[in-house]
Amino acid sequence: MSYIDTREGKLAIRQFVRSAMKVPLLERDDELALARRWSKNRDVRALHRLVEPHMRLVISIAARYRAYGLLQSDLVQEGNVGLMQAAARFDPEREVRFSTYASWWIRSAIQEYVLRNWSIVRTGTTAAQKSLFFNLRRLQARIERAGVSAASPAAAAEIAHVLRVPLRDVNAMRDRLAASDRSLNAPLAEEGDAEWQDVLPDEGPGPEDIVRTNHDRAARSRWIADALLELSPREQTIVRERRLVDRARTLESLGDSLGISKERVRQIEQEALNKLRVAILRHAGDLEAVTD
Repeated sequence: MSYIDTREGKLAIRQFVRSAMKVPLLERDDELALARRWSKNRDVRALHRLVEPHMRLVISIAARYRAYGLLQSDLVQEGNVGLMQAAARFDPEREVRFSTYASWWIRSAIQEYVLRNWSIVRTGTTAAQKSLFFNLRRLQARIERAGVSAASPAAAAEIAHVLRVPLRDVNAMRDRLAASDRSLNAPLAEEGDAEWQDVLPDEGPGPEDIVRTNHDRAARSRWIADALLELSPREQTIVRERRLVDRARTLESLGDSLGISKERVRQIEQEALNKLRVAILRHAGDLEAVTD
């Protein structure tokens, strides 16, 4: 799915980049003090001063995902979400620079956005599939530089080994990345009103099949209704409660209601089903005789 940046969007992202680059980086001690003020006192001003110098980090990470055809401004926006998540969870006492900690959250937020929006078909759900999605092209390029065709079975086997995923997943992902989504309303040709959806085969049942299915279903319903009339009231109750409802009652429950044991209910049910089978076959035979 491809997106084209609007002129206004490109201008906005350029202004954002220029503004972000003007913010001076923090010294380690200043960063630690701000992180503590935010972590302990929820000082919003300290939060802003902590995250603003790291906007350039968001821009840098977002730039790595431009090849997926999404708006750069959207990638940066998602990266900012990850940056704020990092700030909310950052522990200044762990002696880790905020940029190191925030990089993971920024990258994770952008990757999730790419996976949600790169295609209308969900691409990856497990960690292994996500790793395959984001590393396949890089590994293919490295294999090509080594003089081996990236489309070869050997290349696919190497990628599967490096990323520790099944070979079938590599082949499936290669096929996915080689194609792009296409609108069903896209025109077949420059001239004319025909669309791609006009040439898709209808795999559903045809009119004759629908009529035949409905007729057979109605006939079976009549046979069952007629066969039930040949049962005693108690047999009808047991068959209906055990076989003709969404949530069947237990033998014990029916036994308590009818004043008999659950074993007797089971025996009556089996006898009633045998009677129904005979009656339904007789009705079907009568219908065939009339038809002939």
